[in-house]
Amino acid sequence: MKSSPFLNAIFIVVAACCCRCALSQTTAVAEPPTSRPISVDDTRRQFLALIDRPKVELAPQIDEKVSDGAYDRYRFTYASEASQRVPGLLIAKADVLEDNGRHPAVIVLHGTTEKKESQLELMRMLAARDFIAISIDGRFHGERGSQADYNHAIAQAYTDGKTHPLYFDTVWDVMRLVDYLQSRSDVDPQRIGLMGVSKGGIETWLTTAADLRIKAAVPFIGLNSFAWGLDNNAWPARVGTFKTAFAEAAKSEGVGDPDAAFARKFFDRVIPGIYTTFDCPRMVELIAPRPLLAIDGDKDPLNPVPSARVCERAANDAYAAAGKPEQFELKFQKNTGHAVSSQAKADAVAWMVKWLAEIGSGTTQMNAAKGR
Repeated sequence: MKSSPFLNAIFIVVAACCCRCALSQTTAVAEPPTSRPISVDDTRRQFLALIDRPKVELAPQIDEKVSDGAYDRYRFTYASEASQRVPGLLIAKADVLEDNGRHPAVIVLHGTTEKKESQLELMRMLAARDFIAISIDGRFHGERGSQADYNHAIAQAYTDGKTHPLYFDTVWDVMRLVDYLQSRSDVDPQRIGLMGVSKGGIETWLTTAADLRIKAAVPFIGLNSFAWGLDNNAWPARVGTFKTAFAEAAKSEGVGDPDAAFARKFFDRVIPGIYTTFDCPRMVELIAPRPLLAIDGDKDPLNPVPSARVCERAANDAYAAAGKPEQFELKFQKNTGHAVSSQAKADAVAWMVKWLAEIGSGTTQMNAAKGR
């Protein structure tokens, strides 16, 4: 049977439409979700949703007070969640705590294998400038456990994905610490700063990005892009800080020689989003335009200079767009590996004085006049 020209024309049109539809569907499926940028606010919401858990009463308790003539030092605890009571230290001049005013406070976070007492030198430097200085033990550090516990918890997180003992859980603890500080009558809730070393440096930029109550931040030897590390074979130095957990995870998968692909899989389970949505270049955009000073070593294998530069470019763009380019700075300690020099500590204290103490001094005077 001979087909008519009219039917042939209809067939051609229908076929063309089907092809266009199929092509459109194929393109949509192939398009990766990460190609669709999300807003700063959406990034923050996603991160907060990831680390969220039921809040419990803080129930803060002062366990001990020691005075050495220059400073008063308090040991305290608070509940960050039902199963976690966090021990901390608070140091300040006695007259600062007793003048009925509200004062700037700075939280100092320690690195891997360390504890809150490791930051006493920096805390005293802050206290000398009339700050209230606070440090806590991170998860599985100090009074909260051992390195064996820490690595076991990370390996367990790789298996079940129920907790985030690497960085993210401590971010939650710090946010609850801010809740506690804001409840104190001697702390100015509008002048809370955060600084941290290494692991604590990463936790510093993560927490500051997530929590707008942090008004100024200084991450030491922690500014780096996880994506850059994976793409440029710099990831082994990073996983070396929790190598037992990483090795255990690889063994559980029958992987004898872990590569960057396995490192990605490990990160996806233990610290999801750390090399994509929540990588440092993205998170510094969430910090802008709040004052941010990053201090790295120019010979640090954990935070290579090119990796830090990736974060720096993102920060420069974000702070320039906000009209506050002067409120971001990246400093490199010369001839320094994974360490923090005395000069770096002095620079960090000066940064906090500039952005929290000097600018906010009128707030303290006003609160003191009101008897607050």
